[in-house]
Amino acid sequence: MAKKLHITQTRSIIDRLEDQKRTIKALGLGRPNYTVVHEDTPQIRGMIRKVIHLVEVREVE
Repeated sequence: MAKKLHITQTRSIIDRLEDQKRTIKALGLGRPNYTVVHEDTPQIRGMIRKVIHLVEVREVE
């Protein structure tokens, strides 16, 4: 069974670079305290790495 990632946005995207704003939107987030669940894939990990200072990530089985 594939691992899943719970991704919670912890900080606002106001005054952030445009590519970081687009990455947050692509993850399905948009405002602080929103949480989404994604499969643990290299693509999602790369997106998280780009905005790690704005999100909190938990691995879930």
